[in-house]
Amino acid sequence: METISFGTDGWRATLDEFTAPRVRMVGQAVATYLADEGHEGPVAVGYDARETSRGFAEELTRVLCANGFDVLLSDRDRPTPLVAHAIVDRGLAGGLVITASHNPPAYNGVKFIPEDGAPALPAVTDAIADRLAEPDPLPEAEHGTAREVDFAGPHADAALELVESITGTAGLAGLTVAYDAMHGSGRDTTDALLERAGATLERSRCERDPEFGGGSPEPAAVNLAKLIEVVTADGSDVDLGIANDGDADRIAVVTPDRGYLDENLFFAALYDYLLEDASGPAVRSVSTTFLIDRVAEAHGETVHEVPVGFKWVGEAMADRDALVGGEESGGFTVRGHVREKDGVLMALLAAAMHAAEPLDDRVDRLLETHGTVVQDKRSVACPDDEKSRVLAALEDVIPETVAGTAVADVNTADGFKLQLADGSWLLIRPSGTEPVLRVYAEAADDERVRALLEAGEELVEPLV
Repeated sequence: METISFGTDGWRATLDEFTAPRVRMVGQAVATYLADEGHEGPVAVGYDARETSRGFAEELTRVLCANGFDVLLSDRDRPTPLVAHAIVDRGLAGGLVITASHNPPAYNGVKFIPEDGAPALPAVTDAIADRLAEPDPLPEAEHGTAREVDFAGPHADAALELVESITGTAGLAGLTVAYDAMHGSGRDTTDALLERAGATLERSRCERDPEFGGGSPEPAAVNLAKLIEVVTADGSDVDLGIANDGDADRIAVVTPDRGYLDENLFFAALYDYLLEDASGPAVRSVSTTFLIDRVAEAHGETVHEVPVGFKWVGEAMADRDALVGGEESGGFTVRGHVREKDGVLMALLAAAMHAAEPLDDRVDRLLETHGTVVQDKRSVACPDDEKSRVLAALEDVIPETVAGTAVADVNTADGFKLQLADGSWLLIRPSGTEPVLRVYAEAADDERVRALLEAGEELVEPLV
């Protein structure tokens, strides 16, 4: 039980720790939690494209059924946001997804999604952790039933309806999109949705490969070289490139002029686009660009900053009736959809935005209006059990200046965010999914960002 720990987005571990007996304990804990909370409705179970995921999903299904719950098991590996949508769409008690998202194939994971379709808050995951136990089946006559269902169709219908309500049309006729599934669960889901909307698709890595081609299904620029080349090549007839991570809850966008479009810039373009015909605040994580704030101010709106983790974004979106919520890692959702990041929906919305006006043109206009913004991050290795000690030690050595600029304010909502007098910032926080400390920086140019990142590393490395 001590091995099972729910971090930023569920419990993830390498397969020597992520074992069937422990997965069954999680299933029992969820069943006990749901029963204690008075939930009697069906539970959704989904899974990603990893070799072990279907088997672990079946283990969860057996435990839930043995506790009296009916289970809707995904008919194949599907994106995590499809399960979140199914929970709300079908009025389910909640759901479980077997996925390690962008982690390497040696990992797997499990996350619980409550009845509202938003990521589980710590009060919920703590309650589940407190109930970890060996399976305790009811008499067989009281067992629930399991059946396989298609989560893709209803989600696609909802995505098309929502994007049409935002843009006036979800039609993408005449648009050519290059899509890279990275061998993950977005294949035959994201590309199928874009094609249904009328786009012409050029597919890459849209075959299931549990080893993800020998890498990690992380849609960072370094892993998307082929997609970038296809979109930016001279004479290319591709209008836009889109990629998803392993469980397709995140999106990466590639444009003809910029190549890999920084997620912060996409977020700013998305919010600016939505504000053309709607109103409302934005929610962003502490590691996400201040450019969102500048866009909001220009439209008379506000921004709410939350700790890293989409659970906090989802919570604030409900509390503030936000128009959009997102993180610099490429996770976004919009008002009218489930409060879980959804790389499938965002692929359709990004394509519709680009069809209305090239994303490069919108981003150029935003940067001309609000100033250039550059952001980057690095990682410093740190064992999970050392993170609290290092952060406590860091509190005692926060400097008065960083890279020659005075520290104007210190935000401790998630680690330490040092806001500097020139408008730049440095953030040091613990990763919730990997044994590292993250060092983020934002400034007006690359050279300044590098200086801030180096200062951050110099600050934290002696403490590890």
